[in-house]
Formats: sequence, structure tokens, C-alpha cells
Amino acid sequence: MTTSSPTFPLSYLATHLQRSAIRDMIALASQPDVISFAGGLPAADHLPVAELHTCLEAVLTRDGARALQYGPPYAPLREWIAGAMRRRGVACAVENVFITSGAQQALTLLGRLLLDPGSPAVVEALTFTGIVQVMQAHGAALRPVAFDLAAGVDPAAFEAALLAGGPARLGAVIPDFHNPVGVSLPLASRQALAAAAARTGVPLIEDDTYSALRYAGAGLPPIKHFDEAGLVFYVSSFSKIIAPAMRLGWIVGPAPLVTRLNALRESLDLESSQLLQRTVTEFLTRGLLEPHLAALNAANHQRRDAMIAALAQEFGSSTAWTLPEGGLFLWVTLSPEVDAAAPLQRAFERRVAYIPGVNFSPEGRYTNAMRLNYSNTLPERIGEGVRRLASALRPD
Repeated sequence: MTTSSPTFPLSYLATHLQRSAIRDMIALASQPDVISFAGGLPAADHLPVAELHTCLEAVLTRDGARALQYGPPYAPLREWIAGAMRRRGVACAVENVFITSGAQQALTLLGRLLLDPGSPAVVEALTFTGIVQVMQAHGAALRPVAFDLAAGVDPAAFEAALLAGGPARLGAVIPDFHNPVGVSLPLASRQALAAAAARTGVPLIEDDTYSALRYAGAGLPPIKHFDEAGLVFYVSSFSKIIAPAMRLGWIVGPAPLVTRLNALRESLDLESSQLLQRTVTEFLTRGLLEPHLAALNAANHQRRDAMIAALAQEFGSSTAWTLPEGGLFLWVTLSPEVDAAAPLQRAFERRVAYIPGVNFSPEGRYTNAMRLNYSNTLPERIGEGVRRLASALRPD
């Protein structure tokens, strides 16, 4: 089998889109003897296996072949999502809900909807790699906006970037338990970002995958709550709040554009799995989500505290970290002279994994930082993992 490069031309997408270094690291970190702080995985020991087994069995017994066929978006699931959005203060009808195969597909579809090659797009200077990949796939010209590790992106700077050198085609922010930093936007920033979209006429993607994973502090309404102009596209997913294998997410947006998304989606995968849609709906309507989240968030809280305690013990005063009130990640800032990517091999030799901060920077900054996932490591293993990490980061 040949492994040489093809002699025929490849598409723009194939030649410009890079595989995420994070996915490569997660593959390495999946070895059983590695303590991994690398992935964005929910607690494996708290996945609702028994509950999903019961729901799947109920769906197959009740719906039979209908659950295994092609089919339109499952109406009861859209109705549940619309109700959940209304409970969070968002004016949402069933017609505003578009079901996707996860939040990443939602981002991909919105990129297809809003971007052309060369289109300006505004992102946070630290952001989820999947957002950058979607924009790269469409040849977007990125405009990163400075990010505050305590308060998130500055709305005034974000609005200025939406118009700098001509109007952008879209902006994207992560409001709650930011990936990779863990910070959440204050209420005033949420209001200001919705107002910025209205004033500039530039659509804003709100990637809200983590807000249900709160274990401390008071919840805040989404940016979409303040969206009177209909320019905020809200994105969320069941992957982090139920299970990653439940590849279901959703977009809330203007009904005419939700209809247009159907055509954009047909060339990808036609539709989301009927079996998954019905199983997730069974899980939701049986009232299983609330107790599951309560247990999951309690475990995440304990694991965050274990990681904070271990960092305080193993790292010096020149190291700082965020203190998230939910989600899966915290952000560690090392001394300015430290290159956090340099010790990756030493860390792996010590059987511990993490993601260097530079991987989340479209500009290649934050080289002295790293993202740590605490949710998928047992508390008694977190201390050992941080000890190994500290050892790897020390100069030889």
C-alpha cells in the first residue's frame, strides 16, 4: 500500500484543514496506565449506563422498526428542547430548533450558512479548537479578540472587531465554563454582546455546551436571552450532559434560517439517528437528567477541588490557575519563560497527559499555559497526576 502524497490536486479543505493536536494527544492518553488531563471527557464512572440501557430497551420495545429507520427530526425532542430554552428565558418555538449530530456539526453547519472563503470572522483569542477548525475549513480570515482570564472576552473590543476593516460575517463566543479557560461571562457582558450583534448586524454564535455542568455559584441566562434582533445562534449538546456517544446537539435560531439548514445538512449525513433521538427523549421525559446532573456535578466539584489542592502543593507561587464554578477544565499559567509544550514528551514518559495552551490560540500565543481536564480522573489519582506533571515541567 502506497503512503506517498497524491499527484492529483486536493481540495482547499483537504490541504488547509489541520487535524487537531488535541485529538492526537487524546489517542495517546487513552492508554490505561496514563493519567490523562488532556481530553474534554465527562466522568466515565458517572455515565448513566443503566438508565440509558433501560431507555434504549423501552424505545425498541415501543417503537420497533421506526426507531431504526430514516426519519425527520423527532418532534418530541424538539419540543423538549424548546421548553428547556424557554425555561432559561429564551423565546423559543419548536420551529426555532434544529437537531444536529453534536455541537461540532452545529458549528460546521453555521459555518456553511454564514461563511465564504476570505470572510472575516471574530473569535476569542483563546477558544475551542473546533470553532477555529470550522472557520479554517471555510477559509475565514480570523480576527481574535483579547481574552481576560477572569472575565472572558471584552464586549467593547469584540464589537470593534466585528466592524474593523469592514463588517465580519460572524462572531463566536463560549459564555459558560469556557473551553479552555473555565471562566464564565458576567451578566453585563452577555447583554452587551447581544446588543453588539444587533448594532452591527453581524450574527453571533453562542457555543453553550457546558452551562448545565454548574456545581457552584448562580446560573446566568444565555446571551440568546437578550437577543431581540434575532442575530444570536445558540448551540448546545447532550454529549457532555448525558454521554459523548449521544451524538446529538441543537441550534436555536430564526425559523427561516433553521429551514435553510436542512439543505446544508443533506450533503453531510442527511439526519440524526432516530434511535439516538428517541433514546435521549426517553431519558429526558422520564426525569432522569436532573438526578444524573446532580451526581455528575457533585463529582466534578470534588475533582476540581482535588486538582486545586494538588496544584497548590506541587507548584510554586509563580504558577496561577483559574477557579471555575462548573464545566470540565481549568487553565494553568506558568512562569513567562516556560514553554508548556516543551515537556510533553517528558510528561508522557511519566504517564501523564495535558494540552499546552498554545493549541487554543489562533495567534500561537499563551505558550506558558496549559489546559487541564479534571472531570475524568478519580480524585485519588488527581494528586499523583499533578505530581507527575510538576516533575515533567521541572528543568533537567
